Amino acid sequence: MPKKTKKDLISLIVPCFNEEEALTIFYNETSKVLKTMKVDYEMILVDDGSKDNTLEVMRKLSKKDKNVRYISFSRNFGKEAAMYAGFVNSKGAYVAVMDADMQDPPTLLPQMYQILKKQDYDSVATRRVNRKGESKIRSMFARMFYKIINTISDAEIVDGARDFRLMKRKMVDAVISMSEYNRFSKGIFGWVGFKTYWLPFENVERVAGTTSWSFWGLTRYAIDGIINFSNVPLNIASWFGFLMTFVAFVMLIFIIVRKAIFGDPVAGWASTMCVIVFIGGIQLFCLGIMGQYIGKTYMETKNRAHYIIAEASDKTVK
Repeated sequence: MPKKTKKDLISLIVPCFNEEEALTIFYNETSKVLKTMKVDYEMILVDDGSKDNTLEVMRKLSKKDKNVRYISFSRNFGKEAAMYAGFVNSKGAYVAVMDADMQDPPTLLPQMYQILKKQDYDSVATRRVNRKGESKIRSMFARMFYKIINTISDAEIVDGARDFRLMKRKMVDAVISMSEYNRFSKGIFGWVGFKTYWLPFENVERVAGTTSWSFWGLTRYAIDGIINFSNVPLNIASWFGFLMTFVAFVMLIFIIVRKAIFGDPVAGWASTMCVIVFIGGIQLFCLGIMGQYIGKTYMETKNRAHYIIAEASDKTVK
């Protein structure tokens, strides 16, 4: 059942992991923008098990500004869990997600808000038109990921899409209703549908600190996205199995005919080993794919909490 919300209240969700250096800068700049919009707002800061003084900064900001609320996890649960916690605890008729590193320009918020107020859209999402500051290899793999997932899944994910978006409450309620443990928000935003306006902007580098996303971490995140929103890898495994069975059957017929007609013993230890290793590799690859899906299913059946709250600014947080 949709929760009661305050009209024209904007809930701003800010997942944070080791953002001690950037958080105060983000708060100052974003608060200035929100005040010029002349709307009520709440800033929900979510500490995802930071190891630095991020939580202490949140405490100070909450005491200083009644519009600031914070949630602190008992450990690092990941950005997806932090975003979900923000959605669950948001009170606004409009809900936005932003990173604390200033790579999501707060100056876009007034334009995004006006689009939702005056035009027939349920969400305004941002996308980067370039990848200034990123390595060429990382950019290449990112573009490959967007092409692959849009080809094999039902969720539409625009190349360069950021998590930074402003949504109406009905879309947020739909996102919350998808309570799966293994979350991939970019895919969820696309899967739930609703009319989305894509707002392009030039890439902005971090204002302070360093990113917590390593290349391997992004690769794992991409794999999670593909597995969560497509059965194509399972179909590939099935087709590999069918192909290898067909090849093995043809080779068996060839060997029998060759022996029957020519009486030629089957020779070639090296070639035999190559075939065995190749088929064994394909089998392990397919088992790995199935293992990923089984593992995700196993985690879902445990029905574990998405996050555990160690501390919060108010008792209404859940």
